[in-house]
Amino acid sequence: MSRILITGAGTGIGRLTALTLANQGHSVVASMRDPSARNREKAAGLLRHAEEHDVDLRVVELDVLSEQSAHDAVSEIVETAGGLDVVVHNAAHLMFGITEAFEPDQVLAAFDTNTVGALRVNRAALPVMRQQGSGLLVWVGSGTSFVVPPFLSPYTAAKAAFDSFAESVAVEVARFGIETSIVLPGPFTQGTAHFPNAEFPRDEAVAAAYDALYGAALARNGEATESLFAPGVEQDVQGVANEIARVVALPHGDRPYRSGVDYSDFGDEAVSAVAQAQRSRLLHRMGLADTLRPAGAARPAGRNRSG
Repeated sequence: MSRILITGAGTGIGRLTALTLANQGHSVVASMRDPSARNREKAAGLLRHAEEHDVDLRVVELDVLSEQSAHDAVSEIVETAGGLDVVVHNAAHLMFGITEAFEPDQVLAAFDTNTVGALRVNRAALPVMRQQGSGLLVWVGSGTSFVVPPFLSPYTAAKAAFDSFAESVAVEVARFGIETSIVLPGPFTQGTAHFPNAEFPRDEAVAAAYDALYGAALARNGEATESLFAPGVEQDVQGVANEIARVVALPHGDRPYRSGVDYSDFGDEAVSAVAQAQRSRLLHRMGLADTLRPAGAARPAGRNRSG
C-alpha cells in the first residue's frame, strides 16, 4: 500500500487515476483547487466513492500556482499518513489557437501551470522523500513533447519543458532512492476536460489575420485529431489510469522510465526511444550512469509501451 498524492485530480486522467489507485488499496489524496466551493461537486463525487466502496480516498486543496498551497497539502498528508510514497504530477491546462495571437502573459501562464507547478509540488514533496530515502515521481507527460501537432504551442512547449524537468530531476533524486516514471498519453478528444476547458488567444485581431489561410484547419482540428484513430478504436482514458496504477504497483527499480498509452499511432514512440538511448549514452559518458536507476534498485528499469 502506497501513500499517493495526485495533482489535478478533479477530472479526466487525474480523477480516474485516483479512483483506480484507491480501489486497489492505496491511500490516495486527490488534490484540486478550491474543493470546498468552485470544485465542490468534483470533490464530493470522490468522497462519495470512498464512502460507498470503503476505500482510502481523500481530497485536499492544492493549487499548483501556489508554493504555500503545495507545502500545506504535503504537510497535511505527512501529518495524517506519516509520509508520502508517490506523487503523480498530472495538473495541466490546454491552450488552442494561433501562436502569434496568444499574448505573452498567456504563454507564461501555460508554463506556470504545466511546468513550474510541478516544481512547486516537488519543493514540498521531495524533502519528505529524501528523508525517507524512497519515493516515486510519476510525471504525466505528453507525446506532443516529441511530435508536435499544430495550434497547441503554449501547451506543447510547456509540456516539453515539463518533460525536461522530469529528465533532470530523475538524475538529481536517483541517489536518494527516488524513482522516476514518465507516462506519455497519446491524444484524447474524449474522456478528459482538456479540449472543453481549453483557453484561446486573446489577440483577436492577429487571430483574424490567419483566418483566410488557416481558419478551416482550425475549425476542423477536432475532426482531424479524430481521424488519427483507426475505425473502431476506442479512446480509453481509463487506460492511462491503469498504466499509472501498473507503474505504482511494480517493485522498486522495475518501473519503466518511460511508458506510453496511445490509441492513435501518434508517432512519438520512435522519437522518444532514440532520445532515451542518447540520454543513457550521455549519462554514461558523464560518469552518472548510476542515476539511470534509483539507489537500492536490483536491476535497471526498462521501457514499456501499452495501448
